[in-house]
Amino acid sequence: MAYTALYRKFRPNEFEDVKGQEHIVTTLKNQIKADRIGHAYLFCGTRGTGKTTVAKIFAKAVNCEHPVDGSPCGECASCRAIAAGSSMNVIEIDAASNNGVDNIREIREEVNYSPTEGRYKVYIIDEVHMLSIGAFNALLKTLEEPPSYVIFILATTEAHKIPITILSRCQRYDFRRISIDTIAARLKHLMEQEQVEVEEKAIRYVAKAADGSMRDALSLLDQCIAFYLGQKLTYDHVLEVLGAVDTEIFSALLRKVLDKNITGAIALLEELVIQGRELGQFVIDFTWYLRNLLLVQSADDMEDVLDISSENLKLLKEEAKMVRPEVLMRFIHVFSQLSNQIKYSSQKRILIEIAIIKLCRPAMDQDLDSLLQRIDDLEKKIENGAFTVMPAVSGSTQTADAGQTTPVHKRPELPKAVPEDIQHLVKNWNLVLGDLSGLVRNYLKMAHLSLGSGNVLLIVLEDTVAVAFLNEEEHLIEIREAIEKNIGKQVEIDITANESGQPFGEVYADLEELIQMDIEVEEDSEGGF
Repeated sequence: MAYTALYRKFRPNEFEDVKGQEHIVTTLKNQIKADRIGHAYLFCGTRGTGKTTVAKIFAKAVNCEHPVDGSPCGECASCRAIAAGSSMNVIEIDAASNNGVDNIREIREEVNYSPTEGRYKVYIIDEVHMLSIGAFNALLKTLEEPPSYVIFILATTEAHKIPITILSRCQRYDFRRISIDTIAARLKHLMEQEQVEVEEKAIRYVAKAADGSMRDALSLLDQCIAFYLGQKLTYDHVLEVLGAVDTEIFSALLRKVLDKNITGAIALLEELVIQGRELGQFVIDFTWYLRNLLLVQSADDMEDVLDISSENLKLLKEEAKMVRPEVLMRFIHVFSQLSNQIKYSSQKRILIEIAIIKLCRPAMDQDLDSLLQRIDDLEKKIENGAFTVMPAVSGSTQTADAGQTTPVHKRPELPKAVPEDIQHLVKNWNLVLGDLSGLVRNYLKMAHLSLGSGNVLLIVLEDTVAVAFLNEEEHLIEIREAIEKNIGKQVEIDITANESGQPFGEVYADLEELIQMDIEVEEDSEGGF
């Protein structure tokens, strides 16, 4: 006899076997017992949560000759025919491949014929969001006023794609993701029936990897059992089959990142690649590991929320003391972005390596989170005595930890003579900004003004992205035209970035500040304005 997959073999046949959807099961059973059955239902929810299964059980229950507490008996001729798929009263339609107007017109013609046996004809339309607009319109009238013996059950994973005119004609039921505990309990029960020995820890991991889908959990478990057929299924076996990574690897990676050990972190990634681990799953799991660390830092009673063993919880609490929440949030932000980028990338390893380097070298990033981490690193170095106060040396500074001298940027003095057009431009700078478009204006609001060689107006920013944006030809033209409009002259400008690592006022002469002083104005050769 051909092998039957676990998710097909153990598909629930009655409402009591449906797990994790009690709020829906109870409502439907009450409707059947009270004979208050609706004519149109919409089952929404993620894959593998029981939409089609509940639809079939409901179809059996409404036609059952001897229902038991709202559930089908499973023994009568109607129940057996529906279970075998031979009943003319239950019609399943896949809207993904039957999504045209003609398919819906066939249904409209069929509903005019009453069932040959049983009370109801039940139409189960799966993935209903795939119907065309024309098909939806053709379904409207029939869905609103079907014959008394017809029930429509529409199932979808994307309810937002269904027209409101359809939604308003249906009773909507949202299927929830099934909890890890519920999935694990179901898997354990089924493995006892199958007489397969499985570690509790292995079942928990499969339940977690299923992401709320009972069908996915059974498929993953089926895959793992097939690989180690006849053997006890262990946690390590599950990790190997699914290409996953143990939490000890995450702990080792985190410690190398905190030590700024890029070589060690990349070597660890190399080991995972050689072992054949799935890199996309690694990114997701490491992000969850960081999330768990953050939760441990946030409260003391997180054992139930985290759903991990006491040994792993003890390790998490130890590592939570090694890193500050702000740094953890930056790590999570970097890897969350990475998980979106890596889905469709053919260079997953390279993207992960870049992300690891970013974690180790926050100076590479220009965002606020990386700045906070750099400050945190400096504070730790100061606490550990990595810096000592050295006597000032003219023209240079010295760091105690490296013994190296670095030049001190000396603030240049403003020329005694400032051209009148530059002076006039600085005084009218706000008027210039007012004539610029949104992003150009916003970036220039953050700029500082100084005077370069050859009487060039220096526009200095701290953000290199802003500098690159403003130096695009169309934006330079816009800025020059705004200047000429407000002062009546063309002024040469140079938009540059402050890459000295020091505050603007220590490197450049602040033209906006000094222009208010009593400065000798250079006479224009053409007699001024």
